[in-house]
Amino acid sequence: RRLACGDVEGRLEALFGRVRAIQGKSGRFDMLLCVGNFFGSTSETGWAEYRTGAKKAPIPTYVLGANDQETVSYFPEVSGCELAENITYLGRRGLYSGTSGLQIAYLSGTESQDEPAPAYSFSAKDVAELKTSLLSSPNFKGVDILLTSPWPRDVGTFANSAGEIDTKKRGSKLVSDLAASLKPRYHFAALEKAYYERLPYRNHTVLQETPQHVSRFIALADVGNTSKKKYLYAFSIVPMSLMDPAELVKQPQDVTENPYRKSRKEAQKTKAPLCAEEEPACQFFFDLNKHQGKKRPSDEKERGNSQPKQAKKPPQPTGPCWFCLASPEVEKHLVVSIGTHCYLALAKGGLLPDHVLILPIGHYQSVVDLSSEVVEEVTKYKSALKEFFRSKGKRYVLFERNYRSQHLQLQVIPVPLDHCTSEDIKESFIAQAQEQQIELLEIPEHSDITQVAQPGTPYFYVELDTGEKLFHRIRGRFPLHFGRSV
Repeated sequence: RRLACGDVEGRLEALFGRVRAIQGKSGRFDMLLCVGNFFGSTSETGWAEYRTGAKKAPIPTYVLGANDQETVSYFPEVSGCELAENITYLGRRGLYSGTSGLQIAYLSGTESQDEPAPAYSFSAKDVAELKTSLLSSPNFKGVDILLTSPWPRDVGTFANSAGEIDTKKRGSKLVSDLAASLKPRYHFAALEKAYYERLPYRNHTVLQETPQHVSRFIALADVGNTSKKKYLYAFSIVPMSLMDPAELVKQPQDVTENPYRKSRKEAQKTKAPLCAEEEPACQFFFDLNKHQGKKRPSDEKERGNSQPKQAKKPPQPTGPCWFCLASPEVEKHLVVSIGTHCYLALAKGGLLPDHVLILPIGHYQSVVDLSSEVVEEVTKYKSALKEFFRSKGKRYVLFERNYRSQHLQLQVIPVPLDHCTSEDIKESFIAQAQEQQIELLEIPEHSDITQVAQPGTPYFYVELDTGEKLFHRIRGRFPLHFGRSV
């Protein structure tokens, strides 16, 4: 159960008061997704109470970035970060995957013709890179939700009236192109101070293409507007990956033609023959599209073939990633071992010759985001490394920094057994942390990191080969080389 909201413009009390009232009446919702301007010109005083923790959002809230220069300073990290407890900035562009498998694509800012675009805008290059990163995944069928601040241009074509908004002149052509490619089941936008729920539209040509799910576009008004236009929208959605395919492609009676098809055909006539989304995704040295040996097909048989394999697909990077094994950016000569879900590589600029990294093959941000089969293989690599290093008279220290990093990297550093005990290592970390006013807590032996950190939470984490663990939840700045220094 989700809530979507239009321009908040700093009216946090009005928004969260309304959310509390709805939850009191209709029960709990899982998340609130905000499009348009989250901050306004008068945000500073009210926002300070949330930033310091004096006030807290009643529900996990995910917001898009700035749409003007005035509010850019509220968003410290380009790639997204926690702004306050329960309030997360998604980032400039990318894909957020919920634990349920729900996939939310997002694009912050307004359209710009300039390259590079200002901090509060996106360009054609941003849209092309976002499309490429998602469409290159095998069996891509679309996303569950798309969040943008501007409306898509021409969204009113073939549809019910959008009121006073002229959709042929207002909105972004780049957002139309993105929506046409990503085929969201729900697309939310704002900025026009109007509420408009378009009739659902098709993502396939009747009798020419296989039926696909429909898309619903919903524009929301601004919070607390005097005209009482709708600014909050409640809906329930089962992730596409968990749905019965026949149920997913059911066409409602009021479905219309796709509003973007005509404008895309015109754009393609003027473009070079091969656009980004049509490029083959096989120039990688490790092609994830191919079944490696006989391992993968048998997985499906074991699971009774109940749902398509891509249900477990990790999110895709929003740009070049140095650690996705399918990426051309990977330093191939450093790869030591490749498993089914993870691989082992030597660290570039390692502290020691046998400093290694455990990395997921697919694109995952942190340990907290990993699916169960990836966690299982990470555990196997850990026990193999423990055995290997012990045979060399060493023990390992493992740490992860889920802060200013795009792809999960588990740093594994061996230290000689006769030089220090696990107690010495723990004390070193705690002493250095205290010196830098970092609160490093010990996690109980049988607890797991997923019990203390939510997906999307920045953190620093240490694990010894004895199973002892230390954890710090990052709330502000954090020294990037803390683990290496210790």
